[in-house]
Amino acid sequence: MKLRPLLLLSLAACAFLVVLNDRSSAQGGAATAGDDEAARIRIGFQVAPVPLSLRHKDPNLVGLGSYIVNTRISCNDCHTNPPWVPGHNPHLGQKPAEINAAAYLAGGNKFAGGLIVSRNITPDSHGLPAGLTFAQFVRTLRTGIDPDDPPNLLQIMPWPYFRTMSDHDLAAVYEYLRAIPSLPSAAGTPP
Repeated sequence: MKLRPLLLLSLAACAFLVVLNDRSSAQGGAATAGDDEAARIRIGFQVAPVPLSLRHKDPNLVGLGSYIVNTRISCNDCHTNPPWVPGHNPHLGQKPAEINAAAYLAGGNKFAGGLIVSRNITPDSHGLPAGLTFAQFVRTLRTGIDPDDPPNLLQIMPWPYFRTMSDHDLAAVYEYLRAIPSLPSAAGTPP
């Protein structure tokens, strides 16, 4: 007899969950947030211009980070010199577009008449992107303070646009940068 009320309660809970799921699916459209992020992760792996090391890394964050870095915030345009393989620069209408994987994110682009040079943001010998811990990376993107020359602000770096990125997205970018090959800094790149 005691089993019957428990069974009825379980059935009622299941029915509630089915109704709730149908209602949220109808309100949320065809794709859920999880489906959308899964699609971005897949695209991230497709567009990564370099081989990725996934050992001791969260593959979902790596894929999402690649999506953000390579399709949304275009780190390559400033942190790779030159950003595109000769003859494959989409900004000049050249097809197919091909990122310069040999110098990918190793810095060396000159701005403001050469007064400012983009930095190498590939992992250092300890696996830290640009030699920054995650906390330092987040602080740099949120405040723009130059980690090598505080309290100066990073000029040219569009940190004001990146400062409002979610913690999850910043973690994904950091994890992706940890997964790319480490490269020596391009000539003239600040340490």
